[in-house]
Amino acid sequence: MSEVNDLLEGFQRFRVKIFEPNRELYNRLAMKGQTPHTLLIGCIDSRVDPAILMDAAPGSMFVMRNVANLVPPYETTGVYHGTSAALEFAVCNLNVRNIIVLGHSHCGGIRALLDGYGDNAEGEGFIGPWMKIARSARDQVLERWPNASREFKQRACERAGIHASLTNLMSFPFIRARVEDGRLHLFGWYYDLENGELMQYDPEKNRFYDLYFGPIAAGGD
Repeated sequence: MSEVNDLLEGFQRFRVKIFEPNRELYNRLAMKGQTPHTLLIGCIDSRVDPAILMDAAPGSMFVMRNVANLVPPYETTGVYHGTSAALEFAVCNLNVRNIIVLGHSHCGGIRALLDGYGDNAEGEGFIGPWMKIARSARDQVLERWPNASREFKQRACERAGIHASLTNLMSFPFIRARVEDGRLHLFGWYYDLENGELMQYDPEKNRFYDLYFGPIAAGGD
């Protein structure tokens, strides 16, 4: 129970340090509803919390998380479409102006993909079929860098998975229409977990580059 008590104590700190000083904002969000400007598609990894990473204000970011921050291609033949439903709600109902796919280093889902998890359907539950969404990204990495180190392949596949999700986003008609007329913008970000650095995908050059924010000031100022 000590872990749960830690969470409850954390909630109490939230009430004192965040909720009370911003009570008017929370009341306004409760009464008038949410109007986030950005949908962020992140991984469920407990080390990569988008709200903490972006220090986002309440109500500014609509967050959808799944294993390995993947977006499936548009299709209507299945029964359950949690990710697709979140996309539709954020774009068509909330009218977000940006979609960010946020990947990260040391992703367990990508590691499983590189290990061949999901290549055989037997006894692998739900994760294997889900990770097949990024199998083409893995295959491209293995074909291009067959003799690279495991760490290099891992990072390359994590970034290729972001690109695959960006490509799949454009397969949704309601997203493509808004991107083409300028109402919606897509971004691919990669978070370096151990160094606290962020990279962004450049579609014109087909590569990621560092987003440099300058040195961290002493005392956090």
